[in-house]
Amino acid sequence: MPFFEAVRLALQQIRVQKLKSFFTLLGVMIGVMFLIAVVSIVTGMSKYVEEDFAGRMLGANTFTVRRFPWFGNNTTREEWEEWQRRPRVYHRDVALVRNALPAGTHYAVESQETLWATSPWARPRQVEAHAVEGDYFTIKKYDLSSGRLFTPEETEAGTPVIVIGDEVAKYFFAGLTPVGRELRIGGVPYSVIGVIEHQGNLFGQSLDKTAFAPFNSPLHRLTNPRGDIDGLMVQAPNDVMMNDAMETTREVLRGQRKLRPGTKDNFVMETSASALKSFEQMKSIMTIAGTALPAISLVVGGLVIMNIMLVAVAERTREIGIRKSLGARRKDILRQFLVESATLSTLGAILGILLGILGAKIIAMNTPLPAAIAPWSLVVATLLGTVVGVASGTYPARKAASLDPIDALRAET
Repeated sequence: MPFFEAVRLALQQIRVQKLKSFFTLLGVMIGVMFLIAVVSIVTGMSKYVEEDFAGRMLGANTFTVRRFPWFGNNTTREEWEEWQRRPRVYHRDVALVRNALPAGTHYAVESQETLWATSPWARPRQVEAHAVEGDYFTIKKYDLSSGRLFTPEETEAGTPVIVIGDEVAKYFFAGLTPVGRELRIGGVPYSVIGVIEHQGNLFGQSLDKTAFAPFNSPLHRLTNPRGDIDGLMVQAPNDVMMNDAMETTREVLRGQRKLRPGTKDNFVMETSASALKSFEQMKSIMTIAGTALPAISLVVGGLVIMNIMLVAVAERTREIGIRKSLGARRKDILRQFLVESATLSTLGAILGILLGILGAKIIAMNTPLPAAIAPWSLVVATLLGTVVGVASGTYPARKAASLDPIDALRAET
């Protein structure tokens, strides 16, 4: 029997027995749906972290000197206690590193805290307050929708001027022009001189609820009362220069802290690669955990298909006998039932793919979780459906093919 003729007969059987066919492909459909949804969310998160998170939070060709890493979730108690014993990174360390950096690199001081802000035109609200210095806006690639950035003179003098995020501008100065107006943080009045362009969200957290003032302004006494800084950011034009800048920074800090050769660094230089490494571990766990349920559903779906096909063989014994008496060979009967089983399973996989894509889109629209369809997952899901169908239909097909035509004709007479 030609392959396409076998597919046509299989589709005809599905059309005749709609309810039975639906329950037959339900297990495969559910398994593939969950598989596509999980892979889409994991792929979306991966792209989101690598392109948006790493780019926005850390920057390209950028490393940050910190007391201990901010990213990563596999911290032991011993590591945490060791981190707490490390010396803090202070503002006085900035000049030592800055003067030793290769030409062409940018530096910035990072110091932040969630603080209450007030204005005469709105109720008090918390903002992400940053006391910054150096090329912070260049490294972060922040452009302004209005106003200007603070000048080197304002930075040096610690002038109480502030650049605010889009959400802060809309909330505290609704219907007004923010530039030139006053925003109070910690009771200190700051003159708004600029508004940053809309940045959007990152894992559901707004990047526009921010305010930036010169590090030497009173703000740094609220973000870091001890006089330390959260981090020293360094950006190089390319990977090679970044590695040179990291080695230079390491030598300067080790020398300043009088660390002997062979002694471990008591600071960390965090890059996008180090942050993504911890995410890769989390992604592997999510993928394994997320595919366990689809795997169980596919096994159950395969068993259902095998049972349904065994029932079909019993119901169509006379049909098999007639076909064999008319010259159908054993392999023709075997192929017919295998194709029917594979068609059912593949159809279930296709419906599962459509539902999985829809589910991933719904999750992406209603939660902070991003979703991105991986083309390879569609191919794998379809092939998986076909394989499950063939594997599940092999035993029933062999049973049908081995029937004696005379016994088959007697079965329903």
